[in-house]
This record gives sequence, structure tokens and C-alpha cells, in this order.
Amino acid sequence: MHVPAKSGNHFSTILQIYEFNDYFCEIFVKRQVIVLNMVLDILKGFIIGICASAPIGPIAILVIQKTLGKGHKAGFITGLGASCVDTTFSVIALFALAIAQDFLNRHKELILVCGGVLVAVIGWFMLMSDPFRKLKSEDKGNFSAKDFLQSLAMGFSNPGAILAIFALFAFFGIGPDEESGKWTVLPVILAVFAGTVVYWFCITAVLEHFRKRIRMRSILWINRITGLAVILIGLTLLGEGLYRVVFLGIPLN
Repeated sequence: MHVPAKSGNHFSTILQIYEFNDYFCEIFVKRQVIVLNMVLDILKGFIIGICASAPIGPIAILVIQKTLGKGHKAGFITGLGASCVDTTFSVIALFALAIAQDFLNRHKELILVCGGVLVAVIGWFMLMSDPFRKLKSEDKGNFSAKDFLQSLAMGFSNPGAILAIFALFAFFGIGPDEESGKWTVLPVILAVFAGTVVYWFCITAVLEHFRKRIRMRSILWINRITGLAVILIGLTLLGEGLYRVVFLGIPLN
């Protein structure tokens, strides 16, 4: 009579062990999937950082002008300003995409007008700057924080930059994951920053290499052409904003 009871208890114990193993395996697999997804998101974030920096826009032109005129350090510091801008936009894209899009839609004309003026003014200073004086100061190892601030101001005044970041995050399908937790967003943001930093460091290093082979007069013309290009970009932004206000009747607010 006692044997069946012992057999039943033994079977129940084995069943509990199997259930525990199944539960443990399920937890292990879920954690492995979360870690794998996080690694993929970090890789995507790094690629987003490179893609966001790659297009030739006003900041890229500014980095080229600073590198050829003042050297690798000044160009890289300018690129770091762009990295901070892209990282800030990445945070907005992950946490406040709907709010940011609504703000851009409501104040697009004002952003275009003010941003266009700011970009054009920076381009004017680039056009009128003296690259030979910068080359002399570079021999002493000097570089100014103004390089970083100019890039920062130009980046935040360009509405196309934040729209590009939004598009890249949407394309790669990155966003806060409720299952894995919002803590996984921080590595993605750092990966975006790392991607932009690596891109600008490599670009400025390459430009510095060619800079040593460029004649002084060629640097002067490059300085003038890049400054004029930034002015044209600023005037284009300003023109689009004024067109929407004057001809389309959209209020400037």
C-alpha cells in the first residue's frame, strides 16, 4: 500500500523539477533575446550616428573650413559640436518624438527664418575670416571654443537635422522598449554619440592629411567658397520661411 504513495510522490517531484527547468529556460531565453536586441540596437545607434553626420550640409562645410584653416584639432572640436546636437536630437527622437514634431509643425516658419539668418551670419564670418592668421595661431597650438559653439548654434538652428534623425530612428525601428525597460535607451544614445565622434575624427584626420599638401592660396579660396556655400544655405532657409509667411499666408509664430 505504501509503494504507490512513494511512487506518486517521486513522480510529483520529477514533474516539479521539469516545470522548474522549463521556467528557468524560459527566463534565460528571454534575457538572451533582450541582450541580443540591445546589442543590435547599439550597433544601429552607431550606424545612425555615422549616417546623421555624413550628409554635406552647413555643419560639414563648417568642419571642412575649420580643419583646412586651423587644423585637425579645430575641425574635430567643431565636429564635437555637431555630435552634441545629433545626440540631443536622438534623445528627443526616443522620448518626445510626438511633442517635437508638433513643435516643429507649429513653429516651422519661425525656425526657418531665425535659423536661416543665423546660418547666413555664420557663413558671412566664415567668408570674411583670415585663414592665414589662423594658420599662424595654429602653430602655437591654439584652438577656440568658438569653433564648438558655432557648430552647436548652426546645428540647433537647422530643422532638417532633427528631421533626419527622426527618419533614421524610424527606419531602423529604434524606440523605448517596454519589455526590456527604458534603461536600454542610454547605450543607444551613447552609441549614436560614438558614431558621430568617430566619423568627425576620421574626416578631420583625412582633411588634415590633405591640408598639408594644399597651397596657402588654395586654402584662402576654399575658405571663401565654404563661407559662401553656408551663406547660400542660410539664405535658402530664410527664403523658404519668408515664402511660407508672405505667399502662403502662414503666420510667423
